[in-house]
Amino acid sequence: MTPAALSQSILASLPEIVVVGGACILLILGQFVRKGQGALLVCGSVAIVLIAALATLMLAGEGRPAYAGMFIADRFAVFFKVLFYLTTVLTFLLSRKYAEIEEIESSEYYVLLLFALSGMMIMASATDLISIYVGLELMVLCTYVLTGFLRRERRSNEAALKYVILGAVSTGIFLYGASLVYGLTGTTQLDGMAAAATGDRLDPGLLLAVVFIVAGLVFKVGAVPFHMWVPDVYEGAPTTITAFMSVGPKAAGFAVILRVFLNPLVAASHAWVIVAVIAVVTMALGSFVALVQDNFKRLLAYSSIAHAGFALFGVVAGSADGISGVMLYLLIYTFMNLGIFGIVIMMRNGDFSGEVIEDYAGFAKSHRALALLMLLYLFSLAGIPPTAGFFAKFYVLVALVERGFVTLAVIAVLLSAVAAYFYIRIVMVIYMREPDGAFDPVLTPAVRATLALTAAATIGIGLFPAWFLKLAHLSAMAAGR
Repeated sequence: MTPAALSQSILASLPEIVVVGGACILLILGQFVRKGQGALLVCGSVAIVLIAALATLMLAGEGRPAYAGMFIADRFAVFFKVLFYLTTVLTFLLSRKYAEIEEIESSEYYVLLLFALSGMMIMASATDLISIYVGLELMVLCTYVLTGFLRRERRSNEAALKYVILGAVSTGIFLYGASLVYGLTGTTQLDGMAAAATGDRLDPGLLLAVVFIVAGLVFKVGAVPFHMWVPDVYEGAPTTITAFMSVGPKAAGFAVILRVFLNPLVAASHAWVIVAVIAVVTMALGSFVALVQDNFKRLLAYSSIAHAGFALFGVVAGSADGISGVMLYLLIYTFMNLGIFGIVIMMRNGDFSGEVIEDYAGFAKSHRALALLMLLYLFSLAGIPPTAGFFAKFYVLVALVERGFVTLAVIAVLLSAVAAYFYIRIVMVIYMREPDGAFDPVLTPAVRATLALTAAATIGIGLFPAWFLKLAHLSAMAAGR
């Protein structure tokens, strides 16, 4: 690599360098932070993310290829990186008091979140199967540890163990598919793979490789049949980490899916048929199983599975509108899901966990403003207008209909109606039941700021969806779609 190419590569990956370097510095300085001074760790972590965000916005022009075509800084990557920054900063804010209550307040907690962020950033910019793997492993290794951070709780240890085992299997499947692609095409770069898609018939070996790659990637977004880890991990992990995993790594998985699935090689393999089946089954399972859940975190886990299925419908559409619809969907899902988890997190106080749906009985009578916020997030998750969640689903459905997948659009609407029931069930518990006892939510300034931002975004995107859709569309087009 020439000095000019090396300089270009370093510039393109400057945000990742900032996050990784900042995490290393925080790890060292964190050893000098005393117990009860967690605010310093939060402020330092947020400062690192903000510096990286500034560097990302400075690179938000034309695409900058780097590292011999294995990495690119384009608007598509910038869109997802900004989403990752929002997710991580909001997780830091929600973690301030929660980490102190659960006695997990340490520099390692925040450092692992920063390293997971760097892995997600690499995934968004990766244009080679090897660089995708590097980002993927950096992200999941950190989330493995964070899942088991409640070391004294058996369910947290069990969740981490299940996640590690199933995650290792999915990674092996992905790598096997990548090795087949390299053996049959001589390259692991996504652009180079496109040359193998010439002709009407696809080599059976390449078709098998595509199937393995698809299987490895859908695991990361919690799609059927690779969803088994989601409920247990979401329930056992610290609630702040559950909130982070429900949006950040899922969005990173979709960033890779959008780059890989829409490659001419994958298009020639008719992988959209496989994705369509996965999307229908995923949404159906998530919607129906959530109906019988009593644990709030498990219900939100199956809700996450159902939303992953709905987002996959946008991948099936395959058009620029479908891609931008998925990107807008992920942005909106980030705010409304972090908002609902923020309320669950603030309920953790003393022996009260707020993880059981019955804990919220009569919530509207004792905490009217918080109940109204919860109503907003639940209606948005259900896709009820005029919340942002309605437009998230609407644009995906429009993309399906425009591509002629009317049957899939009808199925998506029917399954959304099923999903709406369990959200409304929670609303009934909040507004129609009498309180079982007194509870005192932990409303710190950081939690208040998080809830205010997520609520404003849920309402604001619902009022002005066209502007955000245009932004997503421009980002998708910049990726060459």
